[in-house]
Formats: sequence, structure tokens, C-alpha cells
Amino acid sequence: MIKSMTGFGRCEVTGRERKITVEMKSVNHRYLDVSIKMPKKLNFFENAIRTELKNYISRGKVDIFITYEDYSEGSGSLKYNKALAAEYLGYLRQMAEEFGLDDDVRVSTLSRYPEVFLMEEQNIDEEELWKDLQGALKGAAENFVKARIAEGENLRRDLDSKLDVMLEHVDFITERSPKLIEEYREKLREKVRELLEDVRIDENRLYMEVTIFADKVCVDEELVRLRSHVESTKQALASGGSIGRKLDFIAQEMNREANTILSKANDLEISARAIELKNEIEKVREQIQNIE
Repeated sequence: MIKSMTGFGRCEVTGRERKITVEMKSVNHRYLDVSIKMPKKLNFFENAIRTELKNYISRGKVDIFITYEDYSEGSGSLKYNKALAAEYLGYLRQMAEEFGLDDDVRVSTLSRYPEVFLMEEQNIDEEELWKDLQGALKGAAENFVKARIAEGENLRRDLDSKLDVMLEHVDFITERSPKLIEEYREKLREKVRELLEDVRIDENRLYMEVTIFADKVCVDEELVRLRSHVESTKQALASGGSIGRKLDFIAQEMNREANTILSKANDLEISARAIELKNEIEKVREQIQNIE
């Protein structure tokens, strides 16, 4: 089972005193990058939230949005800051005296100054609050993982199909490559006959030239390694887990082998297949970028 790095999850927990909603969404990223947006009163739980998320996510850029609604009556109380109000009043009267202004300060005016009146929240049972928050977080994370698994299965099927196409190209090049040697031998023999006419062909010299050519165009090792990389990718997809980085490395190795095959190609058919092979590898690499 593999997971995509693209996913979405949501969960809402409603109790007698509060409602907490958690939404999660993610896109691909080299590492785990978590961004959390939540009310200030929940900031105390940020480390606990990040620790909880590590049970569900290992890679991806994840955005988490948490909303909080308090249903409890008397969740806050209004406090009057007498000392601060007196200080404001003292300065206002001093200003009136110094600048010859009317002392027209009213209670309604003074009450609007910052922090004269404060809304203080009553003590919250942090254990109960975390219980509700954790429940919403787990629910959202589980739905998030389900979405990633479903998308991961789509990726696996698509990659398997592309890998099969790559093997077809490898099979063709494997079958075609030995024929190049024999074709070159016959072309060389015919050319020598045309040039020398009745002179006897030096088979040893001919053999040497063919051997040199064969060494230049031989891609046996590259084909073996490429086939091995394809099979390794298929096995990793079947085994599942967090395999994105591993597959990305294998895809780079595939591309290196395909480039070597293309550079050695001395045949239009093999060149065409090598180009198609590189195209398929690039498609595979693009899809692998989305795997956790």
C-alpha cells in the first residue's frame, strides 16, 4: 500500500461545551512541512498536535486549519481595571489644565480606552479540551490518510502501466541489438568486395573491425541494469510504505541508463525506442514526485 502526498481530511467534534473542527490538506514536498492555523487559546497544544501528526504523515507540505466554538455559559468575565482608568483620567485632567481645555471627560469616553475593561476567560480544563481536540485531529488525520491511500492506489496502477511499457521498449532493444552486429558484418563484407573485387577478403581483419563496432554499440549492461531498476520499482510499489525518495533515486538511475543507450545507438529503430524510453521514464519520475 502506497500513499500519495496529496490529500484532504476533515473532522468535527461537538460536545456540550464546545465544537472543534479540524481540516487538513497537503501537496508534495521533499520533507514533512506542517503549517497550523488555530485560535490563540489552542496554541498551548501545538507541540502535542505535531507529535500526533507524525503517527499519520512522514512527507508532504501539510496545512492544518482548526476552528473552535465555545458553547459554555459564562466562559468569560468582564473585569474593570480601576488603576488604569485612574491613570488615564489623571493624564486627561493634566492635559486640560496645561492647554487650557475644558475638562469634559465622561465615563463613556473613558471606558473606550484600551484595557479599561477586559474580558477574562475562566479557567479551562486543559485535559478535557485536549481530549476533544485530539479526537477531531485523529478523525481528520484518518480521513486524510484514507484519501492519500486511495490516490496512492491510482498512482500505483498508473506507474505499473508505464513500467510495463518501458519493459516493452527494453525487450525490443534487447532483441534488436545483436542483429546490428550481423548486419554490420554483412555491410562491411559487401563494401570490401566492391572495393577489392577479386581480392580475397581478410577474415581476421574483418573480424577485428566487427569486434570494435560491437564494443562501441553494445548496451547489454545498460539493458540489464535498466530491467533490474524497473523490476525493483515494481517490487517497491507492491511492498508499499514510504518509498517516494527511494523510487526517485531509482528513476534517476533509469534515466542515466537510457541516456547511455541512446548515445550508443547506431540504429534508427533503437534510437526511436530509446527516446520513447526516456519519455516514459520522465512520466514515471513526475508521478513518483507525488508518492510519500
